[in-house]
Amino acid sequence: MDKITEEWLNELSANKISGPDVDRSLAYAKDLLKGLSTIRRFSQGVTIFGSARTPETDKYYIKARELGRLLAENGHPVITGGGPGIMEAANRGAYEYGGRSVGLNIKLPFEQHENPYLTDSMEFNYFFARKVMLVMSSKAYAFFPGGLGTLDEMSEVLILIQTGKMPKMPCFLIGKSYWRPLVKFFKTTMLKNKMIKEEDLDLFVMTDDITEVVLAANKIGHININDNIYNRVKSV
Repeated sequence: MDKITEEWLNELSANKISGPDVDRSLAYAKDLLKGLSTIRRFSQGVTIFGSARTPETDKYYIKARELGRLLAENGHPVITGGGPGIMEAANRGAYEYGGRSVGLNIKLPFEQHENPYLTDSMEFNYFFARKVMLVMSSKAYAFFPGGLGTLDEMSEVLILIQTGKMPKMPCFLIGKSYWRPLVKFFKTTMLKNKMIKEEDLDLFVMTDDITEVVLAANKIGHININDNIYNRVKSV
């Protein structure tokens, strides 16, 4: 038994943690451990976020599919939440090229089902564990138009960078017409009321050009499969 495990068990005993809480803690740990073993199969890639509701004919589906292909063409694993819509499009582009196409799926009562364009996959029970893996598996992030889930994921990544809980990584908001009202809110309301700082607006780039994502990934380069950027940041 290692020291950390011993301290954890002593904490449980001292605070008389109930059986259900122990079971819940172990379930969380299972999701995290399975996730870590999954993302260690491939080198640091690029995570693409976006709506599960985007149809195949939508311009952003087409653009996400092209981005997936370009990333695979340049040797970068493509990571998504594993579902339909934008996630499917990005995985599809990578898969069709013959690249590494990863899906980190979540069990939901609606919408979310694993898309057929995956070379690696895992299904999570908990959103937080899935988000940890979507972040830790990548060296750059692209956020396509999406709903509350995409906003949650974008906010999570930006706050982790803002607070130094993870390295500063390239973050792209794809689709200026979609994201411009939100960025305007950042500037005219949040910044004006001193809820964020001017430099926080530099945490992301809003663009319509998907090649910016590929160039950023190329600049970082190909990280050895046995390494991980986040090993260097103990607080992640």
